[in-house]
Amino acid sequence: MDRRAFLAAGVRAGAALSALALPLAAGAEVLVSERWRSLAGFLEREIPTRLARDPTTPGAAMALVGDAKVVWARGFGVTDRTTKASVHAGTVFEFGSISKTVFAYEVLKACERGLLDLDTPLTKYTTERYLEGDPRLDQITTRHILSHTGGFQNWRSATEPLKIEFNPGAGWGYSGEGYHYLQTVLTHLTGHVDATRCKVFGDGLRVCATDFDAFMKAQMFRPFQMTSSGYLYQRGMARPHDAKGQLIPGRETTAIEAARYGSAGQLHSTVNDYAKFLIEVLAPKPADRYRLGAASLREMLRPQIKITDTFSWGLGWTIHPRPDGDFISHSGDNPGFKMMTAASPSRRDAFIIVTNGDQGFDTVISPLMKSEQMQAFLPIMF
Repeated sequence: MDRRAFLAAGVRAGAALSALALPLAAGAEVLVSERWRSLAGFLEREIPTRLARDPTTPGAAMALVGDAKVVWARGFGVTDRTTKASVHAGTVFEFGSISKTVFAYEVLKACERGLLDLDTPLTKYTTERYLEGDPRLDQITTRHILSHTGGFQNWRSATEPLKIEFNPGAGWGYSGEGYHYLQTVLTHLTGHVDATRCKVFGDGLRVCATDFDAFMKAQMFRPFQMTSSGYLYQRGMARPHDAKGQLIPGRETTAIEAARYGSAGQLHSTVNDYAKFLIEVLAPKPADRYRLGAASLREMLRPQIKITDTFSWGLGWTIHPRPDGDFISHSGDNPGFKMMTAASPSRRDAFIIVTNGDQGFDTVISPLMKSEQMQAFLPIMF
């Protein structure tokens, strides 16, 4: 399995807050304990050191959530090697496959609203067939897609057409295609397709623009005060860099790319914004028009299928069962961006870290996660 499979559990966090202030984006401050001061001090030394050792990764940003509060958030390095604009906690990055966690939350809200049902075949909601010639399509449900048990491969290609590789529910296979399928169904039920703005991707699939970005902003990002989050290119956002540290051009995503990749990997966000989402998962406010009820949250974070003895898959999350409280995690891997998040729902602790270099996971994220300091916060195994 890839590295997203190997996040593992941790120890109880919980020192009382005291009178130390650490910097957040836009001048905000929060009082934190000596425990957080020590960890933040380590990260503020270690992340710049790691970036300096890796000339291919220009920047990184990270946030820590302790007891369901943002206790520290910082940016390091630059958004790209051309402008050399500084990264801060409010810098927008691509979040890659971590996008799935946000989409899964919104899908479960659609289930609460009665638009979808976790266990009703998706073909019941639309007459358009995502795949012709395979009757197993009529078995695939929302639950299958969110838990990667629908049977689709990760992504189709010009040489590998879309197919169902195993009977739905009978196995596990990580699938961006599944999330795209579910996104098209949700758009059919709630959104609009602009048939005048379309393009054919390299895999041969013709995709038209939709209002997915506007839908997610209205249903989640604005209500959760995630004011910098969306699925379209934003000026000033961090730019992707390849394994040699060269800027990767042509990544200004439009509504067409968002229609294809939005739910699976095209979230544009900041560590400050995503920390707000993590807090909604770890310490939710009462259910309302936008927030999930307790039963839906439990279902999202409940193991749906066991993958190995050390992890299972929930609805949008990897689940790491432990006697002292499960952990949840997800990683992301877009060209030129690497990122990871993990959280302990029982302890209400979490982190999110993002980088804008293809080497960022190996040279920045992985060494940090293996450090004694981070292992004492949320232990991670690779």
